[in-house]
Amino acid sequence: MKEIIRGLTVSRRSFLKKTAALTAAGSALLTGGLVGAQTAPNGKPRRGGRLVVGVTGGGAKDKLDAHTPISLPDTARVHNLYDRLAIRNENFDLELALAEEVTPSSDASKWTIRLKQGVTFHNGKDITADDVIFTFQRILDKAAPKNEARSISFVDPNGFRKLDARTVEVNLLWPSGILLDALSGYAFGIVPVGYDPANPVGSGPFKLKSFTAGDKSIFTRFDGYWRPDQPYLDEVVIIDFPDESARINALLGGQVDAIDQVPLGQIPIVEGNSALRVLDSPTGSWLPFTMRVDAPPFNDVRVRQAFRLIVDRKEMIRQALAGRGRIGNDIYSPFDPCYPSDFPQRDQDIDQAKSLLRQAGHQDLEVELVSSPVGAGLVEAAQVFTKQAESAGVKVRLNRKDAGQFYGKEWLSYPFSQAVWYTRSYLLQAGRCALPQSPFNETHWTDPAYARLIQEAIATIDDKKRCEIIHQAQKLEWDNGGYLIWGFPNQVGAYSARVSGFKPDKTGAPMNSYGFGKVWFNA
Repeated sequence: MKEIIRGLTVSRRSFLKKTAALTAAGSALLTGGLVGAQTAPNGKPRRGGRLVVGVTGGGAKDKLDAHTPISLPDTARVHNLYDRLAIRNENFDLELALAEEVTPSSDASKWTIRLKQGVTFHNGKDITADDVIFTFQRILDKAAPKNEARSISFVDPNGFRKLDARTVEVNLLWPSGILLDALSGYAFGIVPVGYDPANPVGSGPFKLKSFTAGDKSIFTRFDGYWRPDQPYLDEVVIIDFPDESARINALLGGQVDAIDQVPLGQIPIVEGNSALRVLDSPTGSWLPFTMRVDAPPFNDVRVRQAFRLIVDRKEMIRQALAGRGRIGNDIYSPFDPCYPSDFPQRDQDIDQAKSLLRQAGHQDLEVELVSSPVGAGLVEAAQVFTKQAESAGVKVRLNRKDAGQFYGKEWLSYPFSQAVWYTRSYLLQAGRCALPQSPFNETHWTDPAYARLIQEAIATIDDKKRCEIIHQAQKLEWDNGGYLIWGFPNQVGAYSARVSGFKPDKTGAPMNSYGFGKVWFNA
């Protein structure tokens, strides 16, 4: 076999291109900055320095587990502690990472994974087939399934065969062309046999030095990292900032070198500061309103349809995102080639919304909307919607929680709330949020016909046929689901002008997908 993606044979290249296309976030510590870092005369980066990053949210439930990140600080940590077999790069293209080959059989009923030679964990141990199998089985553990379990539900938990020290055969419960895409999920880091999340060992660009939940975590450079010359930094410090004012003030005051989400009203201030740079990335991320389809009043589909007609999407982009985004049409995954661009665009229609509410017996409706500044534009969108709803006779009481409260024990149970999602292909996103066993089914959407279509699409190899099936599922969700997807926001971060290496990233995960191994300090 030839190497997949890098040096494919023509037939394998054709298959993988189609597959990818279809499945197409103490004062001494706060010094940040330069510690002997330089830029060479030829402009190439050189090692050195401590990067201090302010990350949105976090709290007492912060964790280091490779397979269960929830908050943005959790996500930032897993991106730096662990590596995956494959990744989505800044253009949302699939690339192999720890894997040298990921090869499907002719009918995609089994896949063969071959590791790069000489890649090691932070403890110096070679990454082997045993570690890959252990990682899969840990994620699929029925007693304690991890975040990515639904994404690989087609994998047989007992279907792994070690072919040699670097090669694993993965047998599937039914054929699937999306395994490679699934492996790129940020919560799919490869961990060693016997992995203990309390003392995490990974293979990412940085090793853990210290961790305090709800406060900060410190990472040091992993000198044995497999990517040439990376990471450049000596140390990375990730600091939780549940309060957005504190986060932007830390950047403006020079206490941190970068932040992952600039409050949209503060962007002009950052742009006007010659010591700072704005990182503006158009993405497929989405900030939906979530309506529980099993809780009143949203258990009546007419109410859900009315709420989608209440929102003025263009005005929402203008006010909530300061114009930095694109309107949505209640379907996620805009970079997926199966995205239903032929669906008629939903626009504000207050008369029709009122009619639907009257039919449902809710002409004087009052609801509570739970919001939180866990993503830039979220609270602003809630405020805009509250005002727009008045024209339809709907009174919205805004219940604003801080990040720690929002992701507390009531999370996923709010009848009317909001969410933050990164860019994914449609089938993987559906597995995360739209199926009965999805780990984050915030709308409690459990349509059996929809679930059957998703499974059928996963098992379908033919490109055209798969899109046809996906479109049927999308139509069900568009008509009856619990998401109001009003837009796709740009991801806006900011960083010191002394830092180089940050670039726009379509994945929606902030700051190079928290890829701090790629950045360095200027002289």
